[in-house]
Amino acid sequence: METVATARVPFEEVTSPGKVMANPNRTAHVAVPVAGRITKVSVKIGDPVRQGDPLLWLESPDVDATMSSYLQAQAGLTQARAGLVKAQADVERARDLYQHKAVAQKEVLNAESLFAQAKAAVEQAEAGAQQWLRRIEILGLKPGEFGQQLIVRSPLAGKVLEMSVVPGEYRNDTSAPLITIADLSTVWVTADVPESAIRLIQRGEKVEAEFAAYPGERFNGRVTQIADTVDPQTRTIQVRAEMVNADGRLRPEMFCRIRHVDSLRDLPVVPASAIVQGNNQNIVYVETAPGTFRPTPVRLDGRAGDRVGVVEGLQAGDRIAVDGVMLLHGMS
Repeated sequence: METVATARVPFEEVTSPGKVMANPNRTAHVAVPVAGRITKVSVKIGDPVRQGDPLLWLESPDVDATMSSYLQAQAGLTQARAGLVKAQADVERARDLYQHKAVAQKEVLNAESLFAQAKAAVEQAEAGAQQWLRRIEILGLKPGEFGQQLIVRSPLAGKVLEMSVVPGEYRNDTSAPLITIADLSTVWVTADVPESAIRLIQRGEKVEAEFAAYPGERFNGRVTQIADTVDPQTRTIQVRAEMVNADGRLRPEMFCRIRHVDSLRDLPVVPASAIVQGNNQNIVYVETAPGTFRPTPVRLDGRAGDRVGVVEGLQAGDRIAVDGVMLLHGMS
């Protein structure tokens, strides 16, 4: 036996099937920066990684070529600086001689022109050396050392979702991803909502998701995007919600049911175990006297936790049967 109570029950509720996916804004597809042979892979699918952790080692002729170009640029810079020192000394000597009327002004102008060219040569050599040094830093190499192996590191913290590389392979396609890493601390859940119900959903509103993997549990999220187009085949609109997944229980490709509540209203609520379906109607057994029950048709709408809202047929304070209702139904 139980006394009917009142609770706030969702009104104009929208439910749709949904699916979990990794947040693309927190997913990295790692490729090799230069062509070369993979000498070592330090992760496996499912491994957690931190930002900056080494993923694989690469042996590449481009590494030594880059280092050689850098050293050549450094040598060119040294030579250009030496030329600038000489040009500066020449222009100072020419000016001194001109002041003592030992040379013509033409000699001073020529020396100043050579000095300006030497300054431009130094600036150009510095730019070239900086360019190669920047490339070395991006590749994570030590300047001036030949025979280094390039280490490819994780660009973000997360888990390894996909891999297509093993040691010993030679890879020359620098655009093909070898390892996919995703930060699953937050995930996206997408659902296809009928166009007739899309008016009830707005960005920023709360949604709940129920997963077959976790019966009885509800996961909360908020709507972050509503598609601008309607699928012409299904007449649905894709809605995306973002959910916190700090414990990692929500995994990409999991299916769920998304539930969105537009508003709430106060209704009598009863446990699902008190409801019997029969003759195209829902029946609840109301106590009319001790040990006496009357089958009462009810109209249901919405849920509040494990209880169902009753729109018509019951009032708060009514006493109803919650156990053995099938036996009562069979006797009536």
